[in-house]
Amino acid sequence: MQFGIMSVSDITRDPTTGVTPSEQERIKATLAIAKHSEEVGLDVFAIGEHHNPPFWSSSPTTFLAALAAQTERLIVSTSTTLITTNDPVRIAEEYAMLQHVSDGRMDLMLGRGNTGPVYPWFGKDIRQGLPLAIENYALLHKLWREDVVDWDGKFRTPLQGFTSTPRPLDGVAPFVWHGSIRTPEIAEQAAYYGDGFFANNIFWPKEHYQRLIELYRQRYAHYGHGTPEQAIVGLGGQVFMSAKSQDAVDQFRPYFDNAPVYGHGPSMEDFTEMTPLTVGSPQQVIDRYAAMREHYGDYQRQLFLIDHAGLPLKTVLEQLDILGSEVVPVLRGCSDSRRASEGRVRRRPHPPGAARCEPGRQPDRRLSVRGHPGPGRRRLRSQPEGGLTWPRVASPSSRRGSRTPPRRGCSQIASRPRQ
Repeated sequence: MQFGIMSVSDITRDPTTGVTPSEQERIKATLAIAKHSEEVGLDVFAIGEHHNPPFWSSSPTTFLAALAAQTERLIVSTSTTLITTNDPVRIAEEYAMLQHVSDGRMDLMLGRGNTGPVYPWFGKDIRQGLPLAIENYALLHKLWREDVVDWDGKFRTPLQGFTSTPRPLDGVAPFVWHGSIRTPEIAEQAAYYGDGFFANNIFWPKEHYQRLIELYRQRYAHYGHGTPEQAIVGLGGQVFMSAKSQDAVDQFRPYFDNAPVYGHGPSMEDFTEMTPLTVGSPQQVIDRYAAMREHYGDYQRQLFLIDHAGLPLKTVLEQLDILGSEVVPVLRGCSDSRRASEGRVRRRPHPPGAARCEPGRQPDRRLSVRGHPGPGRRRLRSQPEGGLTWPRVASPSSRRGSRTPPRRGCSQIASRPRQ
């Protein structure tokens, strides 16, 4: 089970001080947050891709290469890389380069993005969003697996005898997640290729994501990659914590109310009830996220959003300290206990670098090197006849202090068997 941070890279005014960081201040702060993620024991840091204010991350590979150079074991990733408006040839080249400079400590999440105007900015038609995602990934997949590529598609000029350089490290393509907020066709695409599926899990109630994940699991098995339970699932989430729940609520409320993504909309109480946003004590976060398996089944990656809405760097680093010392160790233990009780310890495929938290055993970091696909995961030699087709599915409308953390554990909700 991997735990990490995902950042949307917003530059937002702090509503409590009126201060808006400069672009450089925010970029440097994000780098500090990412490095501290490794220091507190997290596994992954992922950055989004945006080409409009108030966001700064227009070049994720540049940032991630700098981060990889300043860390030793952190997996660097994206959340997401725009498969629709980027040329798949450039994605192949840039992320293979990142794979080399990070010594394989990377993967990427592909998605269509949520900013409509980005399509015409890059000469694309938003009405072709899904066909672009399908065709562009088909080419990207081919570029990483074939040394010489001939290609003729609808959305870019043909390729004849083209070789993408550098080639993937040790001949193993980077691991790919397909991220989605609402689109069943993206779950189908992830299943078809045997890739990972990452559910945003931020803006909608759990029932919405349950349908997407269940579709992915069933189609993953349909295409012959394993059982539904072996499908590779990741989830987003967001938290804000304090030792006392009411202190967390009081501290986070002005940031929630003014957040560029969901501010000036539903109340924080309504949003926390309907989505995985958890504002409260560390134990409340543990209870909420240990129970995710009740809703979605076993999954391999949990990323938290904690650095948005104008929160100052000092506050985000404090949140990381709590997450790394009080929350994640318990969630790892909950995950281990559940898998052991179900007889599934070490029988599941893991994405690259997945931590094995067995008692007395250090995580096997070899899995994070050179894009290793993980135990039990077979490479897809050929695709089923007839190509990718869509089923009929209705769209679902250095710890920095010496404080000894309190003992925390899984609640009963996290330990009862799944029905």
